[in-house]
Amino acid sequence: MAERDFLLDVDAQRTLAVAGSSRAPAEPVTPRLASTVMLLRDDEGPLEVFMLRRVAQMEFAASMHVFPGGGADQRDAQDELPWAGPAVEEWAELLGTDEAVARMLVAAAVREVFEETGVLLASPADAEDGLPHLDLDDARELRRALVAREIGFGQVLLDRQLVLRSDLLRYRAHWVTPVVEPRRYDTRFFVAAVPAGQDPDGDTSEADQSGWTRPQALLDAFADGEAMLMPPTIVCLEQLADVSTVRTALEQDLPIASVTPEFVISDAGPAMRASLP
Repeated sequence: MAERDFLLDVDAQRTLAVAGSSRAPAEPVTPRLASTVMLLRDDEGPLEVFMLRRVAQMEFAASMHVFPGGGADQRDAQDELPWAGPAVEEWAELLGTDEAVARMLVAAAVREVFEETGVLLASPADAEDGLPHLDLDDARELRRALVAREIGFGQVLLDRQLVLRSDLLRYRAHWVTPVVEPRRYDTRFFVAAVPAGQDPDGDTSEADQSGWTRPQALLDAFADGEAMLMPPTIVCLEQLADVSTVRTALEQDLPIASVTPEFVISDAGPAMRASLP
């Protein structure tokens, strides 16, 4: 494990709710399970990743550039969830969880990407290599209803005779929000190529900006103080910046271990310190 400090400026301290505090609360908040996905493409040149900038009013990670993702929903773990790709047991072993949690994390990744970008990592049940057939109005209404938790993702797939394509995801990283945070997430990071014929739109109330960017370009903007990034995002972008194609990114063999940064006052100032695999 390699120890690394991520320095925090005043804006980052305020956003991460740790300004003026170097101690964990007496009763740390139990982290909520979450999934996030790095959507990738390289059809217009070197590899690009789709990013969202969270609105300034968000209670967690306000104004941060993030990958699409969010908290898991118990309904994501439904046994009847139409599923293709590696079996749930295989995902459970890979993620180090039981099968119900593995199903929930993978389904949450696919659901959150659909809610926040309109990209659906699914295929018709009778043609697993085919594209999901949803007209724009139907997709827009489904996204709204999912966000409002009026329907479950499994029901969306069943009603439209679709199967979740777990084979389109690659497990990438595991980060847990520091104990000093009032909102905490136990987050699994995945990568996926945007399927042919689909294009993310970033049409979500949680973001005020979205679009494709080259990983190094966003890291440079962060270094120049023009973008705000959390430690997990920084590390994931650095890893993506090491490759130039989606295929290579999907094939990267990276060590994965649970990482929980801690707030410290380093010699250089306030920082999040993490032990990286």
